[in-house]
Amino acid sequence: MRIFLSILLLSISFTVSARQKVYDFNTRCQQAYEAIMQLRINDGKALLEAEKKEHPDNLIPYFLDNYADFFTLYFNEDPAEYAAKKGLRASRLSLMEQGPDSSPYYLYSQAAIKFQWAMVRVKFGEKWDAAWEIRKAFMMLKDNQRKFPQFPPNTMLISAMQTVFGTIPDGYKWISSVLGMKGSIKQGMQNLQSFIDSNAPLAQTFRPEAYYYYCYLKLFMESNPDELWQFIQRRQLDTRNNYLFALMVANLAVTNLKADLGIKILTERNNGPAYAGIPYEYYLMGLLKMNRQDDDAHVYLEKFINTFKGKFNVKEALQRLSWYYYLHGNMEAANKYRNLILTRGSAEADNDKQALKEARSGKWPNSFLLKVRLLSDGGFFNDALKLMQTKKAADFALIEEKLEYAYRLGRIYDEMGSDDQAIAMYDATVKAGSNRPEYYAARAALQMGYIYEKRNDKVKARQCYQSCLDMPDHDFKNSLDQRAKAGLQRVGG
Repeated sequence: MRIFLSILLLSISFTVSARQKVYDFNTRCQQAYEAIMQLRINDGKALLEAEKKEHPDNLIPYFLDNYADFFTLYFNEDPAEYAAKKGLRASRLSLMEQGPDSSPYYLYSQAAIKFQWAMVRVKFGEKWDAAWEIRKAFMMLKDNQRKFPQFPPNTMLISAMQTVFGTIPDGYKWISSVLGMKGSIKQGMQNLQSFIDSNAPLAQTFRPEAYYYYCYLKLFMESNPDELWQFIQRRQLDTRNNYLFALMVANLAVTNLKADLGIKILTERNNGPAYAGIPYEYYLMGLLKMNRQDDDAHVYLEKFINTFKGKFNVKEALQRLSWYYYLHGNMEAANKYRNLILTRGSAEADNDKQALKEARSGKWPNSFLLKVRLLSDGGFFNDALKLMQTKKAADFALIEEKLEYAYRLGRIYDEMGSDDQAIAMYDATVKAGSNRPEYYAARAALQMGYIYEKRNDKVKARQCYQSCLDMPDHDFKNSLDQRAKAGLQRVGG
């Protein structure tokens, strides 16, 4: 009997150890991925749990678990949630290593997990770890591409990374030296476009993720807003039922001076209980409504400040709140929110740095120029121009106000298609402000570069982009330098 039991136990042990883990991106996993990419996180998790119970050896549900955690950690920046989930990174990577290395998912799943955690680590101030994580992810993807050249998801992530490499601003040069890699905007975007256009089943499965990368890169790396909006319309991105797309398009609307569109997108989206709670939406709506100068803009900014547990964008949101009350003549509330800028949030991002700098200065912006700025940032150029035509540069006493006047007028002419008038105002801004701490001269040089690039005058475009890079420390330097470097790549600089 004892011998029989020993043989039976050995047999069971051998059977268990011999059971092979698999990567099966089956229909249920595809449905879970789609739900998570729409930020219907709980729906996606329910599908993943069902898959785990029915097919316990399938590793894909554990891979997709990381997507669900990534979005909530990245958008919400909750320190308690991060502390609770940080250990899952290692356990999931260990799980992915249990699958067969003959599968393209073996390296891809590990690389994607590393890439996602790198993005999260940036939000929690772990920049050094994030840099190494990105490098490891990229090397894994390159290795996987050599082994499985016909595996489409490789192309999606590698292309997105390659597009960004090489445009890292001087303020983050330590990252560039760690990564030790160069990229190509042109090649990266071409490869990403090929992935999006592919009819391969896996390319179609991962297409929502590719859309997300492509749209941001199209605007910030290629600086081609016209093609961006055409792409969004042509692909008919579902901003009503896909919360991720709604947030993306609203964010792009903030950046690309389209307040009406952004507000429409966020107002009309499906906000049913299935979708994750993302306070970032309040931040976007607050900015958009500030630009349109809606009376209820403060409601959304205050919701963001009161519900968001992270640090990014907090100082900027407080700055906008202080502006709101400043423009409404309520200096008690304006000073209250300005003082909070000094103690809340972080100053990692350029927008937050500028908000902190303004709060520390103790100076309030010129109310006239502030109204013009908000209208212009919202895309209300006719209204902004009418205001500007009631003043001239000589009406302003301070050099920084004269500079801002010239720059704002240049941006308005630029956005209205009056390129020659825009260049004249931008050139005046650069000549007068290239050695000053305000960002007006650097941004004017960048915008001139865009105009000359559009005219296919590569020599002048290169001069303008280089001029932007050469200007010493100023507001928004990291983000402006990155755009200027991207411009130089495009025109062969």
